[in-house]
Amino acid sequence: MNNVQKRIEEHINTLSTFTATPDKGTTRLTYSEEHLRARNYLKRIMKEYGLVVHEDGFGNIFGKIEGMLKDAPSVLIGSHFDSVPNGGAYDGPAGVVAGLEVAALFAENKLKPKYPLEVVALVEEEGSRFGGGLMGSRGMVGLLSEEDFSNLTDKNGISTVEAMKLIGLDTSLTKKRDSNTIKSYLELHIEQGPILEEKNTPIGVVEAIVGLTQLEVTVKGRAGHAGTTPMDRRADALVVASSMISQLPELAIQEGEGTVITTGRLHVFPNGANVIPDTVVFTVDIRSGREENVRNVIEQVSRIVETYNANGITTSVEELLYIQPKAMNQEIISLLKQKSNKLEVPYCSINSGAGHDAMVFSDFTEVGMLFVPSKDGLSHCPEEWSDSRDLAKAVHILYEAAKTLTEAE
Repeated sequence: MNNVQKRIEEHINTLSTFTATPDKGTTRLTYSEEHLRARNYLKRIMKEYGLVVHEDGFGNIFGKIEGMLKDAPSVLIGSHFDSVPNGGAYDGPAGVVAGLEVAALFAENKLKPKYPLEVVALVEEEGSRFGGGLMGSRGMVGLLSEEDFSNLTDKNGISTVEAMKLIGLDTSLTKKRDSNTIKSYLELHIEQGPILEEKNTPIGVVEAIVGLTQLEVTVKGRAGHAGTTPMDRRADALVVASSMISQLPELAIQEGEGTVITTGRLHVFPNGANVIPDTVVFTVDIRSGREENVRNVIEQVSRIVETYNANGITTSVEELLYIQPKAMNQEIISLLKQKSNKLEVPYCSINSGAGHDAMVFSDFTEVGMLFVPSKDGLSHCPEEWSDSRDLAKAVHILYEAAKTLTEAE
């Protein structure tokens, strides 16, 4: 086992101990006690690796290798270090650790970059405590205003600002970062799906992060007694909703190109065992790497829902969320592929089916992203696991790419 691989394992294992649910996965909510312990560890390692550490008013952590050019924009490399409840040890931290190890290689090889290199550990990507997700990156680029940030509260009514103060963070530090200070952003992440493992390929070069739409469909019928209402007199909202939902998977299959569709939440009213349901509300989550595929499927869902407006049934569709697909930067995609070839590491192109901080930065700077395989495609659970050998390969590719982007000598 080489040094990089060994250190990756040590860092990930240590970070996994900062959890509110020992033996039941990683639960590290933003601004919690576990979050504070992880911060202190990351800052200590950054300093050991010779990085200059600073934080912003959201609690994002930066470790910097200064560049030779005065006031030059930085190449950022990192990910997030919060988790979902009872999640895994790799989603997020693997990318932060990769950033640390790239910086370690810069130091070991005594490289002098022209442009600064900054390792970044971002807060609240998952949105598990304050909702919305991608908070650290959105805040950094100015998509989350000071006021909106201050108004965010957790399920116990504790605000972001209160929570930060409870663990001793300084809320008055600068929050928004000028995008002119960022030259590019690199992120490593576990795939969270089965494709790389099935292809037996250690690296995925991400071409795009899929667009995401969430629709809410409401079906209204008529309640009635389960025993006394004849079958031909019913306007059963659940039977109708079931008929709609059963047609949805085929829409994604027909659309192809990796399009997926999911109904994950369903509310039935009045929800009595002996009452005909009069209202059903369900979600439809649609994702694809190309916007036209997302749009096509939205139209088809709306058409299907509309056809049921008859016989005492009324329907409506509301768009709760619409996020456009984000293409990664073509030059950085080429650079990552070129460095993979140079190191003789097999790779394939891949789309990301989940959202990442990289999608936020992609509107403000040049972004590139690598995936490594996830065992059995599992993520957001204690069984989440990626091989440190694959992570080490990714670190070496990112190191070579960062050398080029920082113009290191």
